[in-house]
Amino acid sequence: MVIDKIALVLTIIGALNWGGIGLFGFDTVAFLCGGQMAVLSRIIYALVGLAGLWSITLLFQRGEERSAHHAV
Repeated sequence: MVIDKIALVLTIIGALNWGGIGLFGFDTVAFLCGGQMAVLSRIIYALVGLAGLWSITLLFQRGEERSAHHAV
C-alpha cells in the first residue's frame, strides 16, 4: 500500500535524523526547518512519530498480505 511506503520513508528519515543527533549532535530537521520549535519541524516530528506507529502494524501483517502489497 502507498501509506506503508510513506510510513517507511518517514520512519527512515526519522532514524537518520536520530542517528545524526546521536553520533554528531546535529538535528538535520531542526537545521533545515528553522529550529526544533519551528512549526515545520514540529509537523515533521509529528509525522515521523505517526509513521513509526503505523509501521508497528507492518510487523503483524501475515505473509500473504505482504506479498499482495508488493505485487501491486
